[in-house]
Amino acid sequence: MKCRHCGHLISLSFLDLGSAPPSNAYLSETGLCGPETWFPLHLLVCENCWLVQTEDHAGREALFTQDYAYFSSYSSTWLAHAQHYVSQMVTRFHLNNHSQVVEVAANDGYLLQYVQEVGIPCYGIEPTASTAKAARTKGINIIEQFFGVKLAAELAQNGQQADLIVANNVLAHVPDINDFVEGFSLLLKPQGVATFEFPHLLRLVQENQFDTVYHEHYSYLSLTTIQHVFSRNGLTLFDVEELPTHGGSLRVYAQVSNSGTNVCTLAVSQLLQAEADAGVDSKEFYQNFQAQAENVKDTLLEFLLDVKRKGLKIGAYGAAAKGNTLLNFAGARPDLLPYVVDKNPAKKGHYMPGSRIPIVDEAHLKAHRPDYILILPWNLRIEIISQMAYVREWGAKFVVAVPVLEFL
Repeated sequence: MKCRHCGHLISLSFLDLGSAPPSNAYLSETGLCGPETWFPLHLLVCENCWLVQTEDHAGREALFTQDYAYFSSYSSTWLAHAQHYVSQMVTRFHLNNHSQVVEVAANDGYLLQYVQEVGIPCYGIEPTASTAKAARTKGINIIEQFFGVKLAAELAQNGQQADLIVANNVLAHVPDINDFVEGFSLLLKPQGVATFEFPHLLRLVQENQFDTVYHEHYSYLSLTTIQHVFSRNGLTLFDVEELPTHGGSLRVYAQVSNSGTNVCTLAVSQLLQAEADAGVDSKEFYQNFQAQAENVKDTLLEFLLDVKRKGLKIGAYGAAAKGNTLLNFAGARPDLLPYVVDKNPAKKGHYMPGSRIPIVDEAHLKAHRPDYILILPWNLRIEIISQMAYVREWGAKFVVAVPVLEFL
């Protein structure tokens, strides 16, 4: 296999989770009667540019379908994050009613709604029909296509260039990372700025976040690699922030290489040095991660089996993609974990892909009164524990499995 960025042959294995169906391919009742498509889930590392990437198996059209079930607005924590971001960018880059903001992967309008509120012209680019429809109900103009050089050139020619382009949690989701990033250099105005947010590879490794690996994530990114990708595709990195979102993310700032005026901050060199000190650009950094993931799998299975043997009750909360990765790698099925609660109506009444565990509403949990609640989206555990504090009334305990099994 050749690296998706630099084209070098790659063979260094980082993580092999066997095989699984796409993590957002939730099953309907009738879907239980049919087969599921499973793809290998294996990550390799390029020893030239250090891009961590999935093997080529599933195309984007197979993953980001018309009924895509991930809606950003169901997390109050994420909405607050988006609103704060808009406020920051308006102030920092002096955006006003003469500016143009574009979000690539606009999802259900979770962020652009706040851009609209402050009177700044904006539009979104979102290829999945389900989330694009939800965004349009908020009055947001959505272009329902995948983003890349072709679309960016068409929009630029039509006078739709941007002062700010937002790309939250999408850079890892694109199979052709060069085509995607080059599109930003075309769609930005000469003095425009693009920001990208994505989970930080350094945190993934240091905190054993292997369940953030799934087919929709083609790439796992360090700042070291991002600097290479941007430079090759017409962008210059000039700032970076470390964020707590999604277990530890980076927000990177970029400008068009030939015309941007923002001075590179000290934060960039400091984080590049921190990655070098950790060994991100060395083979050894990637060689022990498989054992860490397998230890989590084994510990979780031991816990679930112990709960069953003791006749105790358990349920899970949050039908998240990372939960599907964890459950399918562990081989958990309804006999060990009978249901998952989720408040997203697009998921209720469906079943987790692979494990086929039913997704139910909160009323089911209240009636069932489990002894343990396994939180699958561990990055939202504070929010979830707060909103479900009532379960303490019957003595229920919250549990997370990643990075280690922990009772909360």
